[in-house]
Amino acid sequence: MQHACFAVFFLFHVLTVLGNLLVIITINASKTLKSPMYFFLSHLSFADLFSAHFFGGTEIFLLTAMAYDRYVAICRPLHYTAIMDRRKCGLLAGASRLAGFLHSILQTLLTVQLPFCGPNEIDNFFCDVHPLLKLACADTYMVGLIVVANSGMISLVSFFILLISYVIILLKLRNQSSEGRRKALSTCGSHIITVLLVLMPPMFMYIRPSTTLAADKLIILFNIVMPPLLNPLIYTLRNNEVKNAMRKLFSIKKNLGEK
Repeated sequence: MQHACFAVFFLFHVLTVLGNLLVIITINASKTLKSPMYFFLSHLSFADLFSAHFFGGTEIFLLTAMAYDRYVAICRPLHYTAIMDRRKCGLLAGASRLAGFLHSILQTLLTVQLPFCGPNEIDNFFCDVHPLLKLACADTYMVGLIVVANSGMISLVSFFILLISYVIILLKLRNQSSEGRRKALSTCGSHIITVLLVLMPPMFMYIRPSTTLAADKLIILFNIVMPPLLNPLIYTLRNNEVKNAMRKLFSIKKNLGEK
């Protein structure tokens, strides 16, 4: 059984790394994918290459920045290039990484000071906070509340911000042409799927007291494996611009190889 699991998850890991690297290389090499949406997508793919609270928090904040980008593009199209310039995009990406760092360092500071005097094996796939608190030889009630306030509220507040932004976008789309609605809904649909994949597991895990449930390991496994694996597919299969840029990238490499 361990050998079978190794083969399956090794394949998932290879596909995740290759898929996200392909997205990063395509966006950075293409001259047509220079809009803020693709800038944030390349940062999202980079965050998907690693598993930790730092990159998980960064990913949530990047999704919020991407929602803001879509809001400006659809609701204020005439001012879009002025509002979402390279400097603003860089600031939003930097702020997302800083917020992810602050989120993760708080949890590290909370757990590193706890005394551990019993078993040192965690019944989980990685060293997450809730299973770690079970091993502490001290009262972890307050630490558990802070973890809920930190991880749980970040996920919940981000989810509601994203939900409200997309309600506003959908209402605005009523005044768009049918072609404009189709294109906007295709882009927003990909983003909404990613938001649900990324935010639903943390909300289940962290918006509750510091306890572990039997389903936690399955939820964590889903959260580690599926969003990084599916994000490249979600954002490329539904996006003609990315697919065309990938074709041009492969055709250039083919021509160079023939020469």
